[in-house]
Amino acid sequence: MTIEPAAGDDTPSRRRRLEPDERRAQILSCAIDMFGERPYAAVSTAELAQRAGVARGLINHYFGNKRDLYLAVVRRMVTLPRPDHMRAPTGTLPERVDGSVNWLLDTIGEHGTTWVKVTGLEGIGDDPQVQRILDEADNAAAERVVAMMGLSDSLHSAELRALVRCYGGLVKAAGREWIVRKSLTRAQVHGLLTDSLLTLIGDTFPKINDPN
Repeated sequence: MTIEPAAGDDTPSRRRRLEPDERRAQILSCAIDMFGERPYAAVSTAELAQRAGVARGLINHYFGNKRDLYLAVVRRMVTLPRPDHMRAPTGTLPERVDGSVNWLLDTIGEHGTTWVKVTGLEGIGDDPQVQRILDEADNAAAERVVAMMGLSDSLHSAELRALVRCYGGLVKAAGREWIVRKSLTRAQVHGLLTDSLLTLIGDTFPKINDPN
């Protein structure tokens, strides 16, 4: 049974009771919004608790301190959907590239400024654990893109993954132009990333695959 608050009453005793997983997800969702709105140092757990409608002690209970909560936000931003939860692109190389770029832009657009800040290391600064999470995410994303291209079994797939990781830098920069600076539209960013990935797969990679 849930207890709905009376009109105008948002005291802790009147807040709707949630299951632990729901409460944790609620706190994380609010943290994602707040870390996207302001710098890491300007986010307080007291204000976050107020926005999430929870006692401050629950943030410590579910996440530990503010840094631990930020690490949870980073992990959420870079977590890829399971392969069985997404439709892999098929068809010609341009069709596969178009589908892959759409997937990348959907991922960026889902969380907007928070994704840009997290992947651009704008939050907690030079933190080895944040960097490790982002490096693992870059590797996973490169694996996913290579698989989408149908090139996982290529003789030089390791080099291809390295090229895609380099391409990931362009993806992050383009995401900033689209989401934060608003200097490019999604359609323009889509064109840039599609052309670049087609060139990487169609022209650059064959030179590595067959240097002669």
